[in-house]
Amino acid sequence: MPIYSVITGSGKYIPDIVVKNNDFLKRNFVNEKGESIPKANEEIIRKFQEITDIKERRYLSPQYNTSDMGFFAAQKAIESSGIDPETLDYIIVAHNFGDILHNNQKSDLVPALASRVKHHLKIQNPDCVAYDLPFGCPGWVQGVIQADYYIKSGDAKRVLVIGAENLSRIADPHDIDSMIYSDGAGAVIVEARESEDPQGIICHKTRSDTYSEAHFLKMDISYHPQFEDNTLFMKMNGRKLYEYALNTVPKLVVETIKKAGIGIHDVKKVLIHQANAKMDEAILQRVFKLFGADNINSEEVMPMTISKLGNNSVATVPILYDMIVRGEMPDHEFHSGDYLVFASVGAGMNVNAFVYKVP
Repeated sequence: MPIYSVITGSGKYIPDIVVKNNDFLKRNFVNEKGESIPKANEEIIRKFQEITDIKERRYLSPQYNTSDMGFFAAQKAIESSGIDPETLDYIIVAHNFGDILHNNQKSDLVPALASRVKHHLKIQNPDCVAYDLPFGCPGWVQGVIQADYYIKSGDAKRVLVIGAENLSRIADPHDIDSMIYSDGAGAVIVEARESEDPQGIICHKTRSDTYSEAHFLKMDISYHPQFEDNTLFMKMNGRKLYEYALNTVPKLVVETIKKAGIGIHDVKKVLIHQANAKMDEAILQRVFKLFGADNINSEEVMPMTISKLGNNSVATVPILYDMIVRGEMPDHEFHSGDYLVFASVGAGMNVNAFVYKVP
């Protein structure tokens, strides 16, 4: 009997500190040349909100770190699935910056965050392999794809996939893009299930473009000429990234849907990386256009969390999934037999997607 990879539990951790757009009114924003931006902060923030739809975001409390968030989300996923954590075959933690202390902005990657999470979960089983997956914002989606490979090959029966990120601590306070970033974590349990009828992960696709796109997102020092030290912050070429996303994500999503043997109107929800509301809307419109479909109701098809939670990188998609599963987004729900598309784009540049049929 065929074996499919099915999500049997999910969890999330959303930090308590709420940072609203007005909290940036006194920031000294500068451009790439280190020059003050010749616009009032009120206008900068208004335009920023108009494009991204971000009204507020969440920051992690000083006493916690990225691995803590991953652990909290993992606990909830394990609890909701009802499994014994000792039976996990793999723990995959997607992130990009490791643990970063609130007062020391340097990446701490030893031991791996997955090892830290396994330690916090008190798992003693040495056959439970824990490793990290740095893959830009698409890291969690790629982690689920890897879990599917393990399960389909017979190498695993249960995999914990976590996406955790603490972007607030690697954001240049003088960079307008710092308003995009937030913190959070999401996790799922992916299990093997025998079934005559297709269910769970139906198919997936990933691409990496590095020839001329590798440094659209990179680490660099502050734009402000008088910044106190040479701390590295995440920097983004927003225009290039936007163009890349619109040129690659719709095509890959369409290819993945066709690979699943279904049509666009069979897709009930598109769970896409919460990067920028305007960009995500344009991506969805292009997907439907490539199928020759009209009259799309994006609010019904594409649930969004970015207005309240901002962009917390690898955590956006699993948090979104968990919120819908737990009934925390009243206008959205999953039903048995629904086809979902999970998709993401980010540093690398990397793009990925998978089609999932709700059991």
